[in-house]
Amino acid sequence: MELNIVLVGAGSAAFGPPTFTDLYLSEGLHGSNIILHDVDKPKLNMVYEVISKENERTGGIFTIKKTLNREEALEDADFVICSIEHGDRFKLRWQDNTIPRKYGTTEMMGENGGPGGFFHSARQIPEVLKIVADVDRICPNAYFINYSNPLSRICLAIKRVYPDIKMFGLCHQIELLTNEHLPKMLNRELEELRLIVGGLNHFAFLFGLENFKTGENLMPDFNHRCLEYFEDGWDRFHYSELTFEVYKRFGFFPYVGDNHLCEYVQFGSEFTKIEDIKAWIKRMEQANLGTNARLQRYYKRLKKGRYPRKGMLRPEPSGERAIPIIEAIIEDKHSYEYAVNIPNDGIIENLPNNLIIECSAKVDKNGLHGVKIGKIPKDLGVLLKREAATQDLCIEAILEESKMMAINCLALDVNCGSYEIAEKVFDEMMDLQKKYLPNFK
Repeated sequence: MELNIVLVGAGSAAFGPPTFTDLYLSEGLHGSNIILHDVDKPKLNMVYEVISKENERTGGIFTIKKTLNREEALEDADFVICSIEHGDRFKLRWQDNTIPRKYGTTEMMGENGGPGGFFHSARQIPEVLKIVADVDRICPNAYFINYSNPLSRICLAIKRVYPDIKMFGLCHQIELLTNEHLPKMLNRELEELRLIVGGLNHFAFLFGLENFKTGENLMPDFNHRCLEYFEDGWDRFHYSELTFEVYKRFGFFPYVGDNHLCEYVQFGSEFTKIEDIKAWIKRMEQANLGTNARLQRYYKRLKKGRYPRKGMLRPEPSGERAIPIIEAIIEDKHSYEYAVNIPNDGIIENLPNNLIIECSAKVDKNGLHGVKIGKIPKDLGVLLKREAATQDLCIEAILEESKMMAINCLALDVNCGSYEIAEKVFDEMMDLQKKYLPNFK
């Protein structure tokens, strides 16, 4: 089928080649036009040349194009997948993590939540909205799929400014539970399991678990086995003290792991060690360097005329879900996704309707349809609503370029709670990151 699939941010070694792998493994999308777009010319050229070689090596299944011009990239687009980072990802991320703590916040990760998450949002949201503005003008019927973080906040800003865009966000965090643990815990194949999840991205819970074929309720089995299964297998980066404290206190399993959950709860620093979080960021930084180095090795061999006969494509999917979802929409598959990020629209009744939630969904020719959960327990609702309110204020401050609202958002965050601290954090971050941030006034 000949579709126009645009990859925005395709110069990223962690996005361009793995997405091409997923496309190659998706027979239903063979014959499509793949448009690679980035603002970094050297990186775009490198990814384009390697992907073009892979396409040639595997039979020329796709038409591969590249462009630095976004308007050209978006013309007649059917699907736009966005994975961008404004500025040096890890240099700025370390600032997001360390500067708020310097002044006394309980900031932990600093990626999607906490005071650091505010500045990450402030760098990212205006840039993504520029892209979506062009989608709205040039290809308004295209699906816009967002991978960029802070995912919930970016998607909420898109929904607020461009409510008619067919948009959803995707995060692979659910795989931490589905691929590594559930089949072993329950002694069942993953394909047998129908999960029902809900919450916010990086702050979501397992609300239901069924046998796909029989409808048997497997949640009692999960709850009976969970603590014993993990008893000797805690992972300081994922399922550790904070995860199980929240599970015990609220009765539902937070599948996102300690290193994400700690950003959103006031008591996160009681159960999560900052040394572990810093070690996790360092691990991600090293992994990113490794991914870039791998692409560069293949590129150098290509330029020397010694490209490996086996190529660089992995034999298995990347784990990201954009390409399977595109195939499901095009082929009206009525497939099931464990976790997507879409507008609430009554899926969780006691969370705001204008919120972007993470939930399970069915996929058909009409798009994504969230699996309704109904009302969640009040205490869990309060936990999520606090972050929802912070996201709401964060986005408004960024859209309005309001210094007053920005400082209010920082002070009211569960990881801060002080105007003196908020103002100090704001002033130093503005000095450090001014070229990437809105003109707050």
